[in-house]
Amino acid sequence: MSNDHRDSPSSNNRRRLMQGMAAALPLAVLPKWAQAQQFPTAKVNTTKLAVTDTEVTVGQLHSSTGTMAISETGSIQAEQLAIDQINAMGGILGRKIKVIKEDGASDWPTFAEKSKKLLVNDHVAAVFGCWTSASRKAVLPVFEKENGLLYYPTFYEGLEQSKNVIYTGQEATQQILFGLDWAQKEKKAKTFFLIGSDYIWPRTSMKIARKHIENFQKGKVVGEEYYPLGSTNFGSLMNKIKVQKPDCIFTAVVGGSNVAFYKALKAAGITGDKQLLLTLAVTEDEMTGVGGENFAGFYSSMKYFQSLDNPNNKAFVAAFKSKYGKDAVIGDVTQAGYLGPWLWKAAVEKAGSFDVDKVVSASETGNIELKTAPEGYVKLDANHHLWSKSRIAQGQLDGTFKVVAESPALIKPDPFPKGYQ
Repeated sequence: MSNDHRDSPSSNNRRRLMQGMAAALPLAVLPKWAQAQQFPTAKVNTTKLAVTDTEVTVGQLHSSTGTMAISETGSIQAEQLAIDQINAMGGILGRKIKVIKEDGASDWPTFAEKSKKLLVNDHVAAVFGCWTSASRKAVLPVFEKENGLLYYPTFYEGLEQSKNVIYTGQEATQQILFGLDWAQKEKKAKTFFLIGSDYIWPRTSMKIARKHIENFQKGKVVGEEYYPLGSTNFGSLMNKIKVQKPDCIFTAVVGGSNVAFYKALKAAGITGDKQLLLTLAVTEDEMTGVGGENFAGFYSSMKYFQSLDNPNNKAFVAAFKSKYGKDAVIGDVTQAGYLGPWLWKAAVEKAGSFDVDKVVSASETGNIELKTAPEGYVKLDANHHLWSKSRIAQGQLDGTFKVVAESPALIKPDPFPKGYQ
């Protein structure tokens, strides 16, 4: 008589019971065998992505070298932290996340080349990357042609919406307009001097700022200047600012240029105790190079600051410092980078698939949200941008920021605001 009871009624009942228990459990706590059984590779990967029974491969595409490395290093670290945490929870659909890292090297053609490599050669399921709008614009045609999925973490000028991009930073109405309205209402600013690095994001941001100042606030722009990325010579600019005496200096100088820019301001006697300055591009990441002594008293308009006092952020900051050292700092784009893998996880699990089209459809339902975001609760709009709060914070001598203003509610993203096109 056989001792094999695999097909006995009691054995079948046990198997059905176990399968029923697996179906009832939240996805995050399903054991791997149950997830593998529920989500076979042939079902969750119908478009030949780099997905196996045990692994899913994603790409990271940032500048780890060049003038933008000062800003992008934090994003690289935060995205890796999120991926490590997701893997520690069991991964996504029973699969651990493997990362292929590429360096855009602060060069836009290199970004395009590396994005094609990740999508065409490596078949990654998603890419977390870019910082500047110039790099995003460089890779966008590649992502749209190859039907890849990019999670882009930087505050940007808006006026874009792609099926193939999820924007986890602020667009113009959430950052620029909120900041300008605060400067007018709280600081009585009526005249503005606009300054930016010379590429698409600062130029488009200042175009939007000018329209808001002149058409909506009835204020006046008394100067507008742009400088090449990496520029360190701001001597003549200091003279122009002194001549015009603006109520507010409104800036979008990025990357390594920030160090020279704020040192030049201090050397010229243009300091936070005498002059209102509001920037769109100095976070805690940049402060490590700029120095609190050069920025103290000036203001930044962002949605996130490391000093935010909420349980989500305290846990995030602790985890970040545990991984990268007690002196590690976290800026706005770093936090937005951290959101990318979590939003992707939520969309993949809602779709029950890694296929880009299915993940995008899930992302457009209005039901993708993060209750554990360090900035506070956020949700993904059908237009691929996040609902989030906006904040103004003042730079402190020790390089930290003190939040002085916050939007009362989440601001709905509006990448194509009327009157600003």
